[in-house]
Amino acid sequence: MSKHSGLQKDVLALYRRALRMANTKPLSSQPKFRIFVRYSFKTQAAAISPRNISAIEHLLRRGKRQIEMYEDPNVRDCWVSSEMMEWANKDPGRRGESATSRPRP
Repeated sequence: MSKHSGLQKDVLALYRRALRMANTKPLSSQPKFRIFVRYSFKTQAAAISPRNISAIEHLLRRGKRQIEMYEDPNVRDCWVSSEMMEWANKDPGRRGESATSRPRP
């Protein structure tokens, strides 16, 4: 039996899709895409209540459209604000990646 609700599974699937999209980008810009994805998910999750289903569904729809746009092969880089970079350096994530770490080959 699953431990996650359908909505949680949708959010996790969107997050995995976003990280896979980041891995398709040029090596020089992959860290920026990862920071952008992690920061976006963290800040959006902190901004709304887990019980606010309609807001979560809205963010899922918006996130899917945004990822579809970034999945375009012509999109090769993204802009990361100084706030995102500071956040990434404070919270390096599970693999210890910081904003200054080198992309994996």
